[in-house]
Amino acid sequence: MILFKIALILSVLVLGVQISNAQGKGFGLGIIVGEPTGLSAKLWTTGNNALDFGLGWSVINNHEDSGSNFHFHMDYLWHAWNAINSTERFPLYYGIGGRFNSHNDDGSIAIRGVLGIAWLPHNTPLDLFLEVAPSLELTPSSGFGIDAAIGVRYYF
Repeated sequence: MILFKIALILSVLVLGVQISNAQGKGFGLGIIVGEPTGLSAKLWTTGNNALDFGLGWSVINNHEDSGSNFHFHMDYLWHAWNAINSTERFPLYYGIGGRFNSHNDDGSIAIRGVLGIAWLPHNTPLDLFLEVAPSLELTPSSGFGIDAAIGVRYYF
């Protein structure tokens, strides 16, 4: 049942996004620390849009009997490159996506909103980011949550 729910979320998100040739920064892989803590990946689909993935552990929203929880999210992001006037590149970004968390026997599925800021230093294949993602939990019961983390990714 859990795999079916994950497959359903991925299918809806991927089918809702038309991926074009990457015009931005290609593919980045790195770490994310906070809620969740684990791996972070970003795939630019255009110069302003990207798919963002997180795979790790949810340590804040755990229950007493379960320890840390498996966490997976996927978001579609829009970037506002000119929101901050600077010689450095500090795009603000926002988006929507889905999240799976294994905090009980069946796991939970949620819709996420994302708001963040990234720093893409000149002449380096890195980005550093800070993001907040409020969520609406859909299963097994409804409720609200929030994820917040910092991270860094290296672009290949």
